[in-house]
Amino acid sequence: MAMESSLWSTCDYSHNVTFFYNLVGKKISVEWATRDVVVIGVGLTVCVIVVLANLMVMVAISMNHRFHFPIFYLLGNMAAADLFAGIAYANLILHTGPWTSTLTKEQWYIRGTLIDMSLTASVGNLLAVAVERHQTIITMQLHSKMPKRRVVLLIVCIWAVSIIMGLVPSLFWNCECDLEDCSTVAPLYSRRFLIFWAILNLLTFFIMVAMYARIFFYVRYQISHMSQHTSEIRQTVVSLMKTISIVLGAFVICWMPGLVTLLLDGLLGKASHANAFEKFCLVVAECNSLVNPIIYSLRDEEMRRTFKWILCCLCRRGGNNPRELSPVGIYPRLPEGTAGCVLRSEEQAVCPETSSKEDSWTISGV
Repeated sequence: MAMESSLWSTCDYSHNVTFFYNLVGKKISVEWATRDVVVIGVGLTVCVIVVLANLMVMVAISMNHRFHFPIFYLLGNMAAADLFAGIAYANLILHTGPWTSTLTKEQWYIRGTLIDMSLTASVGNLLAVAVERHQTIITMQLHSKMPKRRVVLLIVCIWAVSIIMGLVPSLFWNCECDLEDCSTVAPLYSRRFLIFWAILNLLTFFIMVAMYARIFFYVRYQISHMSQHTSEIRQTVVSLMKTISIVLGAFVICWMPGLVTLLLDGLLGKASHANAFEKFCLVVAECNSLVNPIIYSLRDEEMRRTFKWILCCLCRRGGNNPRELSPVGIYPRLPEGTAGCVLRSEEQAVCPETSSKEDSWTISGV
């Protein structure tokens, strides 16, 4: 028995992908079924929408100087992570089903690495946005005072952590040297790694919940003491509360099923029956990359105006009409003190007063 256990734990890198799938009992489709075709068609459609939506956010932030503040840099980076997630998921779809048996181990690891990197980057950006919003709202500022250099460093750190987390399973934390530790969801991955990754993301989730809960109660307290202020301020605060609720709801709906599935797979292995719903969990998690630009961007009036301007320019260019300049392109960057200005016409910009601490709530945005 001891000899058999020793042989079972010996590293043997000659095994192919099919061997590991058969080992954990995960079936590889031999031919294309109707379900596979539907999954690929729907999945690729979602990926295209994710890429286009997040690309639109990135273009809007880069073209409109009014978005050149830390929060929008972080939103742009989150859009880049979600765009990358759309590409990674499309790559996964095009290497699944009957194609899985044709993959080399290197190709299989690359497929998993891209998914891990994109999802980790998306979660990291969500956390960074939560931290920035917490700092800004609690201190009643128009924008975070974080220097651009620190924002760039934060973005670099997010991607560095994402790359490391993506490479860890393929480089050393896999089950090729311990076949009893193989996951049923990702047959070459170590179950212990899945436990670590799931717990790490769950801790990130609880940190976000704590920060947004504090913001929620703080905002509710402000509303109860704002009866003497303008209705515009109260509407802005209520809108902020709605945004926070949507953020928490979307994150829970999109991420909790996948995280719980990975945790159960890591703890129970085959007894978890995770393969029965792992594809559904992955699709739902990917949908968070589509929800993010809607929550963080489309709720901002200035972002919507920028989107319309970009789409109008594309339509004019497609129709061979001369391109007309828009206030988004011709107005210079606003100083931070006038970042809350609302453009009423091409000649005049009306700015809310920002002299008092309470008036800082009138800034539009997330």
